[in-house]
Amino acid sequence: MLRAGQSASIAAPTPWSLSAVRFGKFPPDATFSLPSMPRRATLLAGLALAVFGGSAHAQSLRVPTSVDTLPNGLTLIIHEDRSVPVVTTNVWYHVGSGDEKVGRTGFAHLFEHLMFMGSKNAPYPQFDRLLEAAGANNNGSTNPDRTNYYESGPAAALPLMLWLEADRLGWMLETMDEPKVDLQRDVVKNERRQSYENQPYGMAYENLVAAIYPRGHPYSWSTIGSMADLSAASLEDVKDFFRTYYTPNNATIVVAGDVNADSVRALARQMFGEIPRGPTIARPRPAPFTLRDTTIVLEDRVQLPRLYLAWHAVPEYAADDAALDIAAYILAGARNSRLTQALVFEHPLATGASAFNSSKRLDGDFQVVATARPGVGLDTLQRIVDLELRRLAAQPPTERELEQAKNAIESQFLNSLEFVGNKADRLNSYYYATGTPDYFQRDLDRYRAVTGADVQRVVRQYLLAGRVTLSVVPQGRTELAATPRVTP
Repeated sequence: MLRAGQSASIAAPTPWSLSAVRFGKFPPDATFSLPSMPRRATLLAGLALAVFGGSAHAQSLRVPTSVDTLPNGLTLIIHEDRSVPVVTTNVWYHVGSGDEKVGRTGFAHLFEHLMFMGSKNAPYPQFDRLLEAAGANNNGSTNPDRTNYYESGPAAALPLMLWLEADRLGWMLETMDEPKVDLQRDVVKNERRQSYENQPYGMAYENLVAAIYPRGHPYSWSTIGSMADLSAASLEDVKDFFRTYYTPNNATIVVAGDVNADSVRALARQMFGEIPRGPTIARPRPAPFTLRDTTIVLEDRVQLPRLYLAWHAVPEYAADDAALDIAAYILAGARNSRLTQALVFEHPLATGASAFNSSKRLDGDFQVVATARPGVGLDTLQRIVDLELRRLAAQPPTERELEQAKNAIESQFLNSLEFVGNKADRLNSYYYATGTPDYFQRDLDRYRAVTGADVQRVVRQYLLAGRVTLSVVPQGRTELAATPRVTP
């Protein structure tokens, strides 16, 4: 997130999935301070003993929590971790761009920015200044399913963190005015220009999701929204959005770190208790749909053509979600993976290749992306990708491939737990998706249970089905684009 008065180098938009976040792939605005190597090794050794009950070979991974609900509906999750004298507060409002409507997109992300514009008792820019004076930091992020705000710092800063979060939840709306909305609207528009319109390949994702999902589907538009919709957002629209979604009963706050659970409960009741409950929100599930083969060509100010292939897949935690994650790793997760070898090393046709399973709360998609080397057309890349997909659909991965994928996922999973901020965010994610914050072991078990036959089956079922083929080519070089595939 880029706020007024800040500067940043913004990466190309990335369709971050919750499953990707679970295994340590964090959005560009996530910031963590890495300790030195000796200290890091000590922390990891302590973590292994803590989560595995004293033995690195034990079977149960636990992150103990307590869950309480205040009378106004606010859910409070507490995790005590005394290994380092720091604390993290992690608030999830259960609203993302998927809750918006056609013609009113970008509200969730715009509101993320507005939440830093001051509240009744902490006028702008006191939120940042007070936290910085206490040695703490903060930020936020938005995706299709939720909006997240977090603070991290010394354990002694916890009362300040909770007070600031409570003040902007309960007493921000009365300070919201046209100048604030206009200022942050312009900031978001500039962010869109930097990350989408003026970024090489920047418009690919927005066109891709619009082609994967039917019009009106919650995931058929980008989180940042369109310029027209941002321009159309009025002060009253913004206030209505806040009244609907920024309520205690639509929020979960995780407090994790060097804390005492009873003290945290007392602080939360003191800070948040008088904020009234909001309306009940109904979220109908999107209607099922079948994706047909679709071919799109975009001309851009780029030097190398890039191929995007996308399929309709499954929501997070669905039966085939873990197998699709492993399939993505086998295809392009490592230097020796199939697409990386076939496109980059064995035949120098591409500068790089990636594959990822973007499972979200209500639905999901699977994507393969490859950038061609100079002089190579995207039809060539498409043929090799199809060959590797058919090969994996016809014969399961080797035991070595399967073991490497599982080990890599598990290693990334466990390494991410070194940071209390990661644990806090994952507790929030698990609670929203499953109702159980300590879902760590069950999440890990899903991947351990995947077989080679499962990977073969999901490739055959999902990745040989209808898909979107998107080519981004240099301006005036449409002959480099991939042509519609001929299906048997």
